Amino acid sequence: MNYSEALDWLYSTQLFGIKLGLEGPRRLLREYLAFPPRNTKVIHVAGTNGKGSTCAFIDSVARSTGTRTGLFTSPHLIEYPERIRVSGIEIEKDEVALHLSALRELVTQWDPHPTFFEISLALAMKYFSERQCELVILETGMGGRLDATSAIPADIAVLTPIGMDHQEWLGETLTDIATEKAAIIVPGKNVISSTQLPEADAIIRQIANERRAPLTFAGEPLEGYALGLTGAHQQENAALAVEALHAAGITLNYETVKAGLSSTQWPGRFERVDFSMPKGASVTILDIAHNPAAARVLTATWQSEFGNTKANLIFGAVEAKDIEGMLDALVPIAGHLHFVPVNSPRALAPEKLVAFLSEKAPAFTIHSTIQSALESPSSLPSLITGSAFLIGEIKALHERTAHKRTTQ
Repeated sequence: MNYSEALDWLYSTQLFGIKLGLEGPRRLLREYLAFPPRNTKVIHVAGTNGKGSTCAFIDSVARSTGTRTGLFTSPHLIEYPERIRVSGIEIEKDEVALHLSALRELVTQWDPHPTFFEISLALAMKYFSERQCELVILETGMGGRLDATSAIPADIAVLTPIGMDHQEWLGETLTDIATEKAAIIVPGKNVISSTQLPEADAIIRQIANERRAPLTFAGEPLEGYALGLTGAHQQENAALAVEALHAAGITLNYETVKAGLSSTQWPGRFERVDFSMPKGASVTILDIAHNPAAARVLTATWQSEFGNTKANLIFGAVEAKDIEGMLDALVPIAGHLHFVPVNSPRALAPEKLVAFLSEKAPAFTIHSTIQSALESPSSLPSLITGSAFLIGEIKALHERTAHKRTTQ
């Protein structure tokens, strides 16, 4: 298969949905010879918010030391190769086609059939092994205990702030969700955690104690370094990343940490783009704030960067999210709200989003297309947020490329 044919096949596996469990991923990794070699360190990152940024900091600082890294994240925003990077460089499309062709042949008769995410993980791990990566950074897809990434033996478990998200899969309480995410802790292996809410903190301590895993809380923001990512919360993610690298035995010094943190880039995290609006401001911020906690952080970052200036806020979301909580958090910085559709099977229609607005909300406009919202004149700086799928669509429009929707 060529790249296009390979992706068509991979995307067709989304029909198998999300399957939480480790038996299938372990079989796939075993039969595709995709487990990491003994000399490869693995850092496994779980949590509700900050996973992507923390992974990006770990990867960037490690690369600044000369370490050959493999980074696996999800979802991608525009193109599939974003998910798999070696030393900061996305996997080549020919390599994607080569591995997907081999994987398709391997699993054609399997029942149950591997999912999109499981296949992507196996592809990444085999590629990292072939490229002789010394450090692999894995971002969980969802949860932790039964996430496919947990099939890979990790040396370091990293837990970013845990909050309410994916309740339909992980449980209705913070204790339930923390139990799922903290399950990535490996017996006897180091655990690095950010400061957590009391319920999550208690669970992490209990599981670490039970598994005799050394636990460190990176509770203080990392100060004194310029960061490539915007927002006070990124200092906490940076501290988590540096602690994780120390635990992994990566030799660090001031210059390598400084270089790695300042050069860190991660799309969709208070990302400024030059997206000129007609008759209005050209400042546009993209941010994936897909739950209330992330939306509150986004609001604080906006106020830090723009003061009392309100945002021309473009918002789109998918179902099974706390839309009311997200909008309540964003209303204080919204000068005008634009509700737009999202290119996802789980998208909520713009007119349905209005029902989640509080009485304190500013004026709003419902749009049938994203382009319509982008073309609405405004003198305010624009903020585009809500779903990762929305940010992917916007970036594709900005870069004048195609956007192929994904559910995983």
